[in-house]
Amino acid sequence: MSKLKWLKKGYELVAESGFQQLKIEPLAQLVGISKSSFYHHFADLEVFQEQLLALHLDRAEVMAVKEKNAKSIDPELVDIILEHQIDLLFHRQLRFHRNQPAFDQAVQKAESLIGDALLELWVKDLQLPFSKDQLRGVFGMAMENFFLQIHPENLSHRWLRDYFSQLKKITAALA
Repeated sequence: MSKLKWLKKGYELVAESGFQQLKIEPLAQLVGISKSSFYHHFADLEVFQEQLLALHLDRAEVMAVKEKNAKSIDPELVDIILEHQIDLLFHRQLRFHRNQPAFDQAVQKAESLIGDALLELWVKDLQLPFSKDQLRGVFGMAMENFFLQIHPENLSHRWLRDYFSQLKKITAALA
């Protein structure tokens, strides 16, 4: 049970503050368990990070299933994003550190899961006369922009609705 507690707190810490804040002593204080407990479950911080990446991919699969079943961007996708905001903020941190091969690999895997389901919903909502390659290109830029803009303070229903509305206007102007 305490292993999951370590992973959950570490995941949240990275999502909100970044990998540079991921240190064992402060994490132990957040978890409320002694530092020795960390070493009981994880050989070192590198092993812990590997398990955080595995947790992220599990969370990405859950989110992808929800996105696949969504019928609309607003309100369904907006609600899914808000429900998974910690996952998206964690993913944002991974993107910032893509120069590390394990992080880049996790970004690619997660985005192939989430991106495919999201692209399908986005195409249905926008109804743009683009080829599949053009749509993927525009979608890629939209994803990049999304992850550059999100942070814990702005992920709200209003911000997301405004973001998707603006994105719809921009993509319609391209058509």
